[in-house]
Amino acid sequence: MESKNKSQKERMIAGEFYNPVDRELLLARVRARYIADKFNRSRAWNIPYRNRLIKKLFPNGGEGAFFEPNIRVEYGFNVKFGKNFFMNFDCQLLDVSPIEIGDNVMFGPRVTVATPMHPLVAEERNISVYEDGEHDWEYSRPVKIGNGVWVASSVTICGGVTIGDNTVIAAGSVVTRDIPSGVLAGGVPCKVIREITRDDLMFEKHGIKPPVK
Repeated sequence: MESKNKSQKERMIAGEFYNPVDRELLLARVRARYIADKFNRSRAWNIPYRNRLIKKLFPNGGEGAFFEPNIRVEYGFNVKFGKNFFMNFDCQLLDVSPIEIGDNVMFGPRVTVATPMHPLVAEERNISVYEDGEHDWEYSRPVKIGNGVWVASSVTICGGVTIGDNTVIAAGSVVTRDIPSGVLAGGVPCKVIREITRDDLMFEKHGIKPPVK
């Protein structure tokens, strides 16, 4: 489909320049904020109610997810997560492009996944330069997070990044490039520190019998 024949939503998801003040997108963002606000104001003990809100907000989510407030999300429909996803306090999912999260992934507090992108040249960020009213000044890049990943607190994951399976992203990192599977990575920008090995197993060191799968 040619770009000129696409809706603004289709252009947005495809990573093309699009108009973020398009009416369909405005209404979708308002809906997402409304549901997120209801979740954020809900009682901690009312898990069934919270689960219903999560299913409305994230229709492409897997089973066994658990979210702590406060949630901040752009649309919700562009987020796909697998089973047993855990998201801790004050996380933000800016899902202008798709955010794909695997099974058994953990987010620490204040994790941000930011897919939106803006032009680098200032005059192109000023929507007043577009006299035809199109205002195509935003685009985005998707994020993919593999299975078994732990993203520690206050991590920012930028658009266009893929994180491999069973990797740990250290607290405070800013992920601007792909990170492979099975490693500990950290820093600003985030880089591989070392592989995660059998020497990192904790149960035996603490005298705990591993659970039977």
